[in-house]
Amino acid sequence: MAIKTTPYDSAEYLDSDEAIAAYIDEALGSADPAHITHALGVVARAKGMTEIARSAGVSREHLYRALKETGNPELSTVVRVLKALGLRLSAQPIAEEKRKRRTKATRKAA
Repeated sequence: MAIKTTPYDSAEYLDSDEAIAAYIDEALGSADPAHITHALGVVARAKGMTEIARSAGVSREHLYRALKETGNPELSTVVRVLKALGLRLSAQPIAEEKRKRRTKATRKAA
């Protein structure tokens, strides 16, 4: 008996603002531009590509091109899409880097 599978689509589970924010936050935390682009595309599909494009002030075709697998959206497009999603970029120190700096400073002081 063959195992029956269905394709997994993250967009089906992004049904709240909190889920979308967590999904995008994880992608931004990866620091991988391709992962971030993919995540923005998934969320835009979940919310409706046409609606997000309209809210972001770009054409639907431009948004599809920018957020496709090989897309390389400009920062202005990313910021506009995030704003259309009700999100914004923010900067936080990387905890590991802070710890490394403290460790180096402690070693120099000793």
